[in-house]
Amino acid sequence: MSVVVVGCHERETSLDVLGRLTVADDELGKALRVLCDSPEISEAVVVSTCLRTEVYAVVDRFHDALGDIRAFFAGRLGDEATCDLDAVLTVAYDDAAARHLFEVAAGVDSVLLGEGEILRQVRHAAERAAAERAAGPVLTGLFRSAIAVGKRVRAETAIARGTTSLAHVAVGVARSLLGDLSDHHALLIGAGEAGAGLATTLAAAAPGLRFTVASRARARADEVAGSVGGRAIPLEEVREALVEADVLLTATSAPGPLIGPEDLRGGRAERPLLVIDAGVPRDVDPAVAALEGVTLVDMDDLNAYAEREMASRRAEVPRALEIIDEELGRYRAGVLGRSVAPLVASLRARAEAMRAAEVERVTARLEPHERAAVDEATRRVVAKLLHEPTVQLKEAAGSPRGERLAEALRALFDL
Repeated sequence: MSVVVVGCHERETSLDVLGRLTVADDELGKALRVLCDSPEISEAVVVSTCLRTEVYAVVDRFHDALGDIRAFFAGRLGDEATCDLDAVLTVAYDDAAARHLFEVAAGVDSVLLGEGEILRQVRHAAERAAAERAAGPVLTGLFRSAIAVGKRVRAETAIARGTTSLAHVAVGVARSLLGDLSDHHALLIGAGEAGAGLATTLAAAAPGLRFTVASRARARADEVAGSVGGRAIPLEEVREALVEADVLLTATSAPGPLIGPEDLRGGRAERPLLVIDAGVPRDVDPAVAALEGVTLVDMDDLNAYAEREMASRRAEVPRALEIIDEELGRYRAGVLGRSVAPLVASLRARAEAMRAAEVERVTARLEPHERAAVDEATRRVVAKLLHEPTVQLKEAAGSPRGERLAEALRALFDL
């Protein structure tokens, strides 16, 4: 049995391909069922964000399971896909898979070093998998350890100091280009989690900023608009709202661009417009950048801006990696200890059965207090006799010596 992780992120593939592989929250249940329908996969968790989609799985036969997970990703791309999936996907297993997840949760393996949102996303992925009964004891334990690592790294290092999310990066970009945002008007398209994060972060940074929120889900648009003191409109009224906008924010999971050059021509009287496209795939046609007065910032630009902000955080990476090493050792010890737990339990059960039978045989005619004394004394003797073999077996678990000890115990005690 092995733990594997198979996935892709923005470093290996284009935003367009990554967007097609992204698993939306309302698709998670179906995705987990598809994965767990494989006879080679006993547990699964899907971590899918705007910049990564990864499948963590517990498998028996590595190569067969890898084929099924690859088929899962290929199915999301569709028959018309032209990319080389093998070049897009990365694979790790056992210790390397655990280390990767620890680094993700700690914000070390992240576009935005120390990103705070990813830890919440890792926790959400584990909770959804548990709710769908896709995650069992192995992945539940792995993700619990990863979340603890993420918390410890952020508590003991300054890796999350300052900007901690792409929403904050977007605010930094807007400020660098427009200066004071308080007297501007922002139009947000997309009222999901990413859109709401953009709106609340921008509103906190510029209290006087006026908001209009557009979404296919009107109730959600009303909720987000209300949280930032703005107004909600139907998606069909976006073109009219663009006439008054100084900042256009987009963060949807639409399969293709929602805004093109034709939506920005006419009516604006050459007023400047900053467009921040945080959609994956893109919500805004890149051709709008050629229009007079339009500045387009997409995820690649946001990532580049974040890169320039990362210098101080990189100094914290060595300490973060030390913590990850410590926690990985602790996790590995726990896993190895649990791997010999059935053998230890079998040994103790065998000894207890023999002890109880002998006590029953020789104490039948004793007084109750005498039987209790004999029972307690023999129980202590057995516990002391088994203590050292148990410790030796757990400490050696996973090593050749551990295998030899385990085989010896099985043979000697007929376990």
